[in-house]
This record gives sequence, C-alpha cells and structure tokens, in this order.
Amino acid sequence: MRKYEIMYILSPVLNEKQIDTVNKNINSIFEKEGQILEYQKAELKELDYPIKKFNQGFYNSLLVQANNDMVKEFNRVMNITEEVIRYIILKVEDK
Repeated sequence: MRKYEIMYILSPVLNEKQIDTVNKNINSIFEKEGQILEYQKAELKELDYPIKKFNQGFYNSLLVQANNDMVKEFNRVMNITEEVIRYIILKVEDK
C-alpha cells in the first residue's frame, strides 16, 4: 500500500451536519482496508478564484495509506458527490 495526501473542498452552503456526513462517507472508503494516518477537519477559507461560482469552500485534508482500488473508489465517489467542488490526490514518496 502507498501513502496519499488528499485535499478536497466542500461547498460553503453546507451546514456542519452535512459536512460530517460527507466526511464520514469519504473516510469509510479508506477505513475498510486502508488506514487514515492524519485528518484535518473542514475549515472555511476564501478561494483564490471562483470554483463552480463559489468564492469560499470548506477545506479538508487526509493522509492515507491505501491501495489502487481504494483510490479508484475515492475518485468515483468524489465525481458523483455534489457537495465536493474540487479535489486532488497526491502520491507521497517514502524517504
């Protein structure tokens, strides 16, 4: 399994309960077979440029240990989750 750093931005119109629900769905992908090494909870920040007509978003970040299947499932879930306005996955190289 490899380490990945994941950052995703949620819509600023969500309330705390909706944010928790989305985060639980995303975390469940990696908790089955992988491992969440670090988690940084949603924080509302100004965007440098509008994304899907929003000027703010809730930033979340994860450091996970996962296999390719989990990363593929994460991509699938992110693409169909309307609350997510942007995301990125970076492979972390071991030193």
